Amino acid sequence: MAIGKRKKLRPESEVVAVPQISASSHPFINLSSYNPMSGYDMALYKSLREAVPVIDAAIYKIIRLIGSFSIITDDDEAGLLVKDFLKAVNVGGTRQGIDAFVSTFLEQLLTYGTSVGEIITDGNTITHLYNADLKSVSLSQGNSALDIIVNTDNGNGTFVPVKYPALILLSVHNPEPGSVYGTSILKGLPFISDVLLKIFNTIGTNWERVGNVRFAVTYKPQNDTMDKAYAKERAMLVANEWSKTMSSGSSSAKDFVAVGDVSIKAIGADNQILDSEIPVRQMLEQIVAKLGIPPFLLGLSWSTTERMSFQQADILTSEIEFYRRELNPVISQIIRLFLRLHGFDCRFEIEWDDITLQDITELARSRYYDAQTAKILNETGGEQSDDSDAQQHT
Repeated sequence: MAIGKRKKLRPESEVVAVPQISASSHPFINLSSYNPMSGYDMALYKSLREAVPVIDAAIYKIIRLIGSFSIITDDDEAGLLVKDFLKAVNVGGTRQGIDAFVSTFLEQLLTYGTSVGEIITDGNTITHLYNADLKSVSLSQGNSALDIIVNTDNGNGTFVPVKYPALILLSVHNPEPGSVYGTSILKGLPFISDVLLKIFNTIGTNWERVGNVRFAVTYKPQNDTMDKAYAKERAMLVANEWSKTMSSGSSSAKDFVAVGDVSIKAIGADNQILDSEIPVRQMLEQIVAKLGIPPFLLGLSWSTTERMSFQQADILTSEIEFYRRELNPVISQIIRLFLRLHGFDCRFEIEWDDITLQDITELARSRYYDAQTAKILNETGGEQSDDSDAQQHT
């Protein structure tokens, strides 16, 4: 009788490849796909502010530090009209005043590098100031390299030049040569922020694994045939009883009792969570250096004695003055048109509020030292002059 081939017996248990968990570390996928050569990307910078609260806080901090301004004119009547206009102009919705318009305008300028606004007039005066949505606006180069044309969406997906370009308010921040769009202050931060978010997400994942303790219950059957035959049933019984024990509330504590070789081990208890303080600080230092805001103003106290030094105050003051100079042409365009609509051709100046960054105590101490120095010089001024005369004669 022909003997057939022996069928290879399949083992009861075999090693199974477990699919690896996706390496997508955080929900802001567009940060991971950042391409530094892609250029102007509004969605990327918007996600960046939402993903990293420190960046969002720094931009709002800069806007608040810019402060307010007033208009000084040669004509008193024109000055009163301008003052009322600055307080009552409609900016959209429930917002009033040019400060609200300038804040939104500067926010767009810092975030996207380009900001566009519009003056709405009825022919007699300026009725509204409108902050345009950059998604519905595009910029193109005119006949010359110095001419920029503002285009708007006509509703069918195509862009056409605006009808009244003289009423358009346009400002670009540090444009690259040959580009009509500005450069965002957030340029260069997507990569750093992506690394930072991966660290934060990993910390959350590790705490979810280690903090929320999970257990591995292992049942090892004995060498006898009977125990091996019912190994699966006994393992299921142990699993059910362990599940009941762990699901019991705090008011009804239960003990788990098993017969046989049963071992219980906490999963992840022997793992050590990596120290994230140094890498997180390195990423935050890059972000803070790019935004130009002292760390402690953003709630980052890296030193117990950290405070704003005179050097930091000078640097931050120069940053604020730079942003003010970028806003001056836009404000001047609004005021100039308002005065002409009301029949005035007088000169005016934009006067910003004083920048006060030092502590009141430090300012008072500085003034006290200056007063002491002046007093000493006044008291010893005659003696010093006599000594100097004597030295000249000798």
